[in-house]
Amino acid sequence: METWIILAVVIAFFVWRMKPTKGVQSISAAQLKNILNDKDKVFVDVRTPAEYKGRNIPQFKNIPLGSSFDKLPKDKEIVVICQSGMRSSRACKQLQKQGFERVTNVRGGMSAY
Repeated sequence: METWIILAVVIAFFVWRMKPTKGVQSISAAQLKNILNDKDKVFVDVRTPAEYKGRNIPQFKNIPLGSSFDKLPKDKEIVVICQSGMRSSRACKQLQKQGFERVTNVRGGMSAY
């Protein structure tokens, strides 16, 4: 019986972590390819500089997670990517707390791209 309870708690935790952040739009890597040349969007890659240097999308500016997002324009949509989508999700939450209203996370990150 205890095993089932522990298993249910673990599954609930993962479902909760994978749930999209309220107010943050989420797009797929395929959808990202269609908007890369949109000048009304700012593209941010929150991976480490080493990860970014290894492989990146030219339109994305590298601002590692934990850095300041103060220099980003609040009047444009911010599109955020990382390696898998987890760090970018955290970055989206951070951006929302800083007052950015239009924030988009790329599901699956560079792994899906």
